[in-house]
Amino acid sequence: MREPSIVHVPFNPSLEGLAEMRPDIIFSEAAGQPLKLTLLVPWRDWRNEAAPPKRPLIVFVQGSGFTFPNVNYEIPQLAEYARNGYVVATVTHRSVLDGHPFPASLQDVKTAIRFLRKHAEEYGIDPDRIGIWGTSSGGNIALLVGLTQGDPAYGTEEHAGYSDAVKCVVDCFGPTDMVASYQYVKATQDPRFVDLFRGLLDGKEDLGLLRAMSPLHRVEKGRVCPPVLILHGDADDVVPYEQSLQMCEALLEAGCTAEMVRVENGPHEGAFWSRDVHRLIMDFFNRHL
Repeated sequence: MREPSIVHVPFNPSLEGLAEMRPDIIFSEAAGQPLKLTLLVPWRDWRNEAAPPKRPLIVFVQGSGFTFPNVNYEIPQLAEYARNGYVVATVTHRSVLDGHPFPASLQDVKTAIRFLRKHAEEYGIDPDRIGIWGTSSGGNIALLVGLTQGDPAYGTEEHAGYSDAVKCVVDCFGPTDMVASYQYVKATQDPRFVDLFRGLLDGKEDLGLLRAMSPLHRVEKGRVCPPVLILHGDADDVVPYEQSLQMCEALLEAGCTAEMVRVENGPHEGAFWSRDVHRLIMDFFNRHL
């Protein structure tokens, strides 16, 4: 009788490199509609852990033109961060097209951070190691979260008493100068953005509000700002690459810690992404969380 060739591999008692998804976790109901997040969590051996480890948290905000985000879009990529030991929460926020102008989206993301800090023990999160990462409009929100930590203007009553602070920020091709973007749309009537700005501004022309939603205009010396990594493709036809470059320069001038990655020939989303881009983002979180 011919004996089989058997490959021997060790077992994995720590469950290293494995993760699970927990969808549809409600973090807010204050706006008359439930807002949910999806959590990606490293596997744990509940039977043998006397004191389970507390993991760093990445809060991810998917770009959506400030409409309702698709939390599933980056799940396959975000899972890699969970497999490497991070808890990852991809969050939603209200849509400008449903009558929720600025600062609704910013308030919702801050509410999600407070909720996750409140439930840190339940989800195995280290509340002192929370970072935020956003793409496109989510990148704008991520930068504003970093620049407005603890600002009562953007707080809500939900999960009061818990901080919305983050230790680091990753922004991928987010608009940083909404004044310049609005002036472009006003001059060109670009159909991709007309309804967006009408929703953001609630139908009014308010340059003060545009500056408030512009991370570039929120940077100033002495303002608390966590370390920031900005990544942008130089072939982006939605958000000009120059906006990210100006943002990085402004942060450095203000004495903040900021790094910039230029993705050569990178568009807005799509072929912008690569294993190299994710490697740089992972390295940034490893250094700061």
